[in-house]
Amino acid sequence: MRIGVMIGADGANNTLDDVIEVAKNAENSGLDNVWLANIFSFDAITTLALIGRETQRIGLGTAVTPTYPRHPTAIAQQALTTAAATNNRFTLGIGLSHKVVIEDMLGMSYDKPAKHMREYLSVLMPLARGEQVNFEGEQYRVRGVALDVPGAERLPVVIAGLGPVMLKLAAQLADGTNTWMVGPKTMDGHILPALHDAGNADPTVVAGMPIVLTTNVDEAKEKIAKDLTIYGQLPSYRAMLDREGAAGPADIAIVGDENQLRGEIKRFADMGVTDFNAAIMNTEDGAYDRTLEFLSSMKG
Repeated sequence: MRIGVMIGADGANNTLDDVIEVAKNAENSGLDNVWLANIFSFDAITTLALIGRETQRIGLGTAVTPTYPRHPTAIAQQALTTAAATNNRFTLGIGLSHKVVIEDMLGMSYDKPAKHMREYLSVLMPLARGEQVNFEGEQYRVRGVALDVPGAERLPVVIAGLGPVMLKLAAQLADGTNTWMVGPKTMDGHILPALHDAGNADPTVVAGMPIVLTTNVDEAKEKIAKDLTIYGQLPSYRAMLDREGAAGPADIAIVGDENQLRGEIKRFADMGVTDFNAAIMNTEDGAYDRTLEFLSSMKG
């Protein structure tokens, strides 16, 4: 199982130089990937192109870029450009976002989100494979479009699939799924079986998890609960927490000593997760660096 680190989910107010430095430190620590959240700050795809020019080896991915604000041909062009700029180390992670963002804040229709994603992938995936697109749908009609981006190879695409329909799309049309707020019981009993039942025997499965190495477990969980409150309220994440029997994000966070963290990460690996995406929560002075060093030791 590959081990990576997420940037952006912890709410830290970093400058662009700071973000690039975090990624360089992750590479120097021997980690496999850096995943960048796309919230209301830096554009994740653009930032990863910059990170890719400052690093040599580490894999790069978005976790995740919302689909609705960008036409699939536009996101394909930007993603393929980033792939070319990073020696094809880039994975495009996309997702629906949430009704409160797309409809309430941006004023776009969030009606029929699964249909939207199916049509989106029907346009995006041929472009990711270097093919021409001819598609007639309800939301997208694309005729005779092909992209020629020198240096870009086949672009890996994962989607934020949590429900049964989205997981089927992740398995059949994309390369897999990128999850968040999914605990181990739900991963093993819901996410992985849904992907396999849809016919994908070897999907990419990214498990995004809050994590911190600390002996102050109660205090750390209290801070995580406060910092990640919104994720316990958004319907798609709330559904996953309910499946897990968790009251909130702190209840699925991996918090504790080295043995606790090692055991929980191994649990994900044993069930078939391909990528562990560590959202390191800096709950106390030194917690981030300490946790990064521990994750690095697991790659040794």
